[in-house]
Amino acid sequence: MKLSYYGHSCFSVEVNGKHLLFDPFISANELAKDIDIQQIPADYILVSHAHTDHILDCVAIALRTGAKVISSWEIHEWLQAKGVHNTHPMNTGGKWTFDDFTVKCTVAQHSSSFADGSYGGNPMGFIVYAENQSFYYSGDTALTLDMQLIPRWADLSFAVLPIGDNFTMGIRDAIAAAQFVKVTHVIGVHFDTFGFVKIDHHDATEAFAKESLKLTLPAIGQVVDI
Repeated sequence: MKLSYYGHSCFSVEVNGKHLLFDPFISANELAKDIDIQQIPADYILVSHAHTDHILDCVAIALRTGAKVISSWEIHEWLQAKGVHNTHPMNTGGKWTFDDFTVKCTVAQHSSSFADGSYGGNPMGFIVYAENQSFYYSGDTALTLDMQLIPRWADLSFAVLPIGDNFTMGIRDAIAAAQFVKVTHVIGVHFDTFGFVKIDHHDATEAFAKESLKLTLPAIGQVVDI
């Protein structure tokens, strides 16, 4: 699998030749100023929750590419009202098989609201099963004991976890999350974008290494071979 990082919590994973784009927030991210949203490929867009820093560019990319958007029911209805009709609503605990992969929605302990303050449905994480591999994107979340259920559902190749603290897990809790879900390789997201979530990269990677875990902090625009 190849993972392309577009900044903050936005990344894409290529699965069976299809591009799965997660939480598109690029155009308002000063750190991602060199990323052109008109050039980002997407066959599917998975949205974990309704906060602007996860959904800002969803409509533009969905309308340009025709990608199917997978999200909560409330985000699905919001997208429909904006003219995005290729959507698939899901909710926590649900599982669905698409043409090239299967998705299971997991618990995320966070909030979810649109820019106007209206309710955005349950925040979620995703387990994606594809190419005889599976991976977990937690979405924005605190460390939760529910993560201990994930190895019952999947033998993960890697996990994508927020590590910026303040709004989500920080480094120590992300390490515990990796141990709960039984992975040795973590792709860190939700860091450095704002002053609230800036991290020391060296200290973070060293903390993971001390627990025999690999932390990858990709540069914006970088492609990571998994």
